[in-house]
Amino acid sequence: MKQTKKKLKFIDFCSGIGAGRLGLELLGLTCVAHSEINIDSDYTYQLFYDDNKNIGDLTLLDINKIPDSDILIAGFPCQTFSIAGKRKGFEDERGQIIYYLKNILQQKKIPYFIFENVKGLVNHNKGKTLNAIIELLNNAGYKVSYKILNSIDYGVPQLRERIYFVGIRKDLYTKPFSFPEPIKHKNIKDFLLPDNKNILEINHPTFQKYLSNKYNKNRININEILEQDYTIIDTRQSDLRIYINKCPTLRTGRHGILYVRNKRLYKLSGLESLLLQGFPKKYVTKATKITNSKLLAQTGNAMTVNVIHAIGKNLLDYIKEIH
Repeated sequence: MKQTKKKLKFIDFCSGIGAGRLGLELLGLTCVAHSEINIDSDYTYQLFYDDNKNIGDLTLLDINKIPDSDILIAGFPCQTFSIAGKRKGFEDERGQIIYYLKNILQQKKIPYFIFENVKGLVNHNKGKTLNAIIELLNNAGYKVSYKILNSIDYGVPQLRERIYFVGIRKDLYTKPFSFPEPIKHKNIKDFLLPDNKNILEINHPTFQKYLSNKYNKNRININEILEQDYTIIDTRQSDLRIYINKCPTLRTGRHGILYVRNKRLYKLSGLESLLLQGFPKKYVTKATKITNSKLLAQTGNAMTVNVIHAIGKNLLDYIKEIH
């Protein structure tokens, strides 16, 4: 197989805390700039990467001044397409970011892109929104492949279904892009950092009230649950859900995930959420400066490092074949 002659560069748009960036950097790619308008997320990004290359709001950029790159990666805003959101889609201004990304791709003639969004995009407006996005990118000069992938199939024990798009500029297109095959995930205990400050006493009034509500009363036996280490408990708005050796989807607006260890309940922390999104432990050390609530929100909105790494590897293989 032929090798690429240069180290490929990428731009990280809607970068959040940089999970997409890390997935590509672990493959040897170089980030030349990133764009993030959330101050808290960018603060965490700076801690992780010591990077002052935030070029700001992508809707206000002079495209001619954006650095050249080989790949554009973006987890463009998903709230407007999510089941958890109002699902306004293109009617919401956050749903318009895709048009700005299209303009950047087209004017900069960027060879490849990787986009990520929520699974709800697939059936939003009966599939019309997804078709409109594909048509938009096709008219911009790209062959687009997409697939729903679950993070738990790529090494981390988190159930997180997302839709991923890979675009290849038509003059470089030789065959359909192949998404990565699933691999086995690791044991969830390797991703948890039990800390006494995160213990939730089962006799806590709020928790007891939750257990005795009309959805959980006579259905949940908390003492039985406490017998099995690393049982994961998702305290949703109404009913409680149980998982074994896997975590439900981390979300920005819902932090009520618990787990069992030594017959005690622990609240899942922001640092543990980082690990469940595929960040190595050295990033946990850096993230201790971030408040737990902010880190939970940021990780809930992040990509999964492992999934981007797997997609990126397949894209690199594709690129090597045509060089």
